[in-house]
Amino acid sequence: MGGTRQTGATLIELLIGIILVAILVALAVPSFRDWIQNSQVRTATDAINDGIQFARSEAVKRNSPVRWRLPASDQAGWVVEALNRNTSAWNQIQLRDAAEGTPNARVAASQATITFLGNGFVSPLPNQPITIDVSNPTGGSCVSQSGSGEVRCLRVTVTAGGQIRMCGIR
Repeated sequence: MGGTRQTGATLIELLIGIILVAILVALAVPSFRDWIQNSQVRTATDAINDGIQFARSEAVKRNSPVRWRLPASDQAGWVVEALNRNTSAWNQIQLRDAAEGTPNARVAASQATITFLGNGFVSPLPNQPITIDVSNPTGGSCVSQSGSGEVRCLRVTVTAGGQIRMCGIR
């Protein structure tokens, strides 16, 4: 008589597998949280950089003043507006809401409004480059030169000549 052969996993084997998966997930959660916080900073900074680039290109295309501005002092949203020469009013041409994928990002700008002329230059000419720093206080402090800190904060810089660049803050 042949015995019946059992296929599949025993309850003990299943429990060991579940415990191993739980340990791996527990180890990955802090890294995943940091990744999400850093992604919010990167998303907000990319959006700000793109908005400023758009404002400059629209000013050159229209050969008319176009401004980029932060509607609130600490939010990651922005507005691009073009000057209507007939009415002297600023008409909104693009808007980014602060809640779009970056609810925890905070912005600190040396200047809340940047106006580009038709030649692509900033008006009025600033004495030093305009800086816009993006951080995420919810995720922790910015990574410093010594390596302490949890979040990779970023900066957008705009020169008087209209050059726009993005870099890390240390």
